[in-house]
Amino acid sequence: MSRRSTAASETHPLDLLCVGHLNLDHEVSVRELPAADRTVPIEHHAVYLGGTAGNVARWSAHLGVRTGISAFIGSDFPSEFRTLLEQEGVDLSRVVVRPGMLTPTCWIARDASNRQFTLIDQAAVADTRAEPLPSLKGVGWVHLNTGDPVYQLRVAHLAQKHGIHVSADPAQEIHYRWSPRQLEELLRLSEILFGNHHELRRAAQSLGVGRTEGLIEKVPLVVETRGERGAVAHFKGGSAECPAFPVRTVRSVTGAGDAFRGGFYAGWFAGLPLEQCLRSGCRAGAEVVRRKRSLFLPIESRSSERKHGR
Repeated sequence: MSRRSTAASETHPLDLLCVGHLNLDHEVSVRELPAADRTVPIEHHAVYLGGTAGNVARWSAHLGVRTGISAFIGSDFPSEFRTLLEQEGVDLSRVVVRPGMLTPTCWIARDASNRQFTLIDQAAVADTRAEPLPSLKGVGWVHLNTGDPVYQLRVAHLAQKHGIHVSADPAQEIHYRWSPRQLEELLRLSEILFGNHHELRRAAQSLGVGRTEGLIEKVPLVVETRGERGAVAHFKGGSAECPAFPVRTVRSVTGAGDAFRGGFYAGWFAGLPLEQCLRSGCRAGAEVVRRKRSLFLPIESRSSERKHGR
């Protein structure tokens, strides 16, 4: 598999184009998650720039990869976030504003034990099957994140037509947006599949290949993140592993997997051995867990003036 892009455009030569969600993430901290039909007070609320494509692109760019985003957003997308992305060197020429629609938004609630639940309003990316495809001129690799499966498959076919490499990363949407037929087609068009243990197990079950290792019959390289157990890459004839970096205090796991991908790509495009790519990914993921979105300052943040009683 070729790594560093040899393709070039006149204005935006890119190693990596991340196609998927560019979100507003509302993160709230609570003492404990509510039971059904119960209400609990919020102790802290922050609004972050998020989304799988946004996070992977930002970490990749932060670590030296020439990166762009292809995403659909609403007219409510904050100008502060656009400016931030531009300052970080992320190419936004393929980000499209859909008039009359809202930017995809996540609500993430986390308790004192770091348990969390997430709700998402797909908004501008709920149905993009008929939307125009992004230009892939000058792109070496396309990283397909979460998004409308029909649209993502159209992008994959366009990439294949132009000899551009594809990575598949449907993340949690593999549980509820991708049919077995669509997933089979996605992997046929891809060279790398990313996922955590639960996502890859779901993929293996969906495609009837048994264990995660069986997915290499569908795609050449499977990169599996395992949280505190590090990461492993499966390929025909063997595997490569990397232990997790030690983290004394877990502050947040949100975005750690996306940071891993950014770190992995930093090693990948530098031509490092696979084990070193995994190590680079684990290092970036640990930074998120240790520092709680250290790269991603919120646009707005506020805490309650006093702690609430039970």
